[in-house]
Amino acid sequence: MKKISFADFSIFVLKYIFNWRFWIAGITKKSKVYKKFIDNFLFKDDEIVVIPNTISINKKIESEGSEFLPTDVIKEVVKHCDDIVIMNTCLCRSSNNCQDYPQDIGCIFLGPTSRKIPKNIGKKATVEEALAQIDKADAAGLTHIIGRNKIDTVWMNIRPRKGLLTICHCCPCCCLWKVYPNLHEDISGKLEKLEGVEVKLHEDKCRLCKKCLDEVCMYKAISLKDNRITIDYNTCKGCGLCINTCKFDAITIGYSDKTIDNVVNRMNDLIEIKEL
Repeated sequence: MKKISFADFSIFVLKYIFNWRFWIAGITKKSKVYKKFIDNFLFKDDEIVVIPNTISINKKIESEGSEFLPTDVIKEVVKHCDDIVIMNTCLCRSSNNCQDYPQDIGCIFLGPTSRKIPKNIGKKATVEEALAQIDKADAAGLTHIIGRNKIDTVWMNIRPRKGLLTICHCCPCCCLWKVYPNLHEDISGKLEKLEGVEVKLHEDKCRLCKKCLDEVCMYKAISLKDNRITIDYNTCKGCGLCINTCKFDAITIGYSDKTIDNVVNRMNDLIEIKEL
């Protein structure tokens, strides 16, 4: 009889409570004690950056005289890393039984702590395999989130927590971070827009098809007011999913490479662990 590991138990529990995640997140706004517990237990010291999908929005990107693309941030971090593990499946999409996006495009884990990830969760990968996974996720229309995400070390029960960096490939229907609007701002504030990325709404091109309102924005930054589409730029994280949806080029994304080195260095510093 196969011995049940901690990770196996965690996956079972996570899949069971996955559709309760919005309610669980919402309590962080109602109880200071609960918020403090959830923050310390699952999100302490997190630093997470949203990286737009590149392939689907490439024709709608306005570059400031640069060959840099947003996903190059992720690829540069991967190229600097010796320890890489690719998750066998996406826990979010498999928990939600997603039918719109591939369930087999799992997270990429970087850093020395990834060596401790159980083999039934993911496999050790080369830089080339990780880069191919990013391209595959891009081609599937997924956006990306990179950074230190404590919750991953908790459910896999691995240490040290500061030795692991996660690259998630997110769809608008299943991503765990869809709970962003439900979380207390002390927690949701750990999720940041990539520096140099700017989303723009061109009202003169909008045909009010309202497809961008159809559960596309994970952060609920898009709304309909006075029969006009509006974007709350303070809430927008620049994921690019709305750009993929709009067929009239009414939403575009611009970027600059001025901060790419800063972001890459910051991500590298997050997994700078000399000894385990």
